[in-house]
Amino acid sequence: QVQLVESGGGLVQAGGSLRLSCAASGRTFVLYSMGWFRQAPGKEREFVAAISWNGGDVAYADDVRGRFAISRGNAKNTVDLQMDSLKPEDTAVYYCAAQSSFDVSRLARIYEYDNWGQGTQVTVSS
Repeated sequence: QVQLVESGGGLVQAGGSLRLSCAASGRTFVLYSMGWFRQAPGKEREFVAAISWNGGDVAYADDVRGRFAISRGNAKNTVDLQMDSLKPEDTAVYYCAAQSSFDVSRLARIYEYDNWGQGTQVTVSS
């Protein structure tokens, strides 16, 4: 198991940028694939982006591809989400999550993730 703590959320105008960071505890961070998910008020939690254990594979939701970029630093046990060209519809609580799988076909599957952070609020004003 890993413990996850997100940071970097806040309020930004449409068209602006934010960088979210997730810090993981535990020596086995390198064995986990990592993902970012979000949940807007009244909506289900949805997949945003994910990265495999070695950073060799990434996946993005269609509506963020080309605007968001996920990266990880295994030496520092961190995974970041760079969010550019933000839109009001990106407003949500963003969660970092981890899954102990090397199967890259599982990256976008929310039910494969069994470690979750507490979330960080991102608000994009129009």
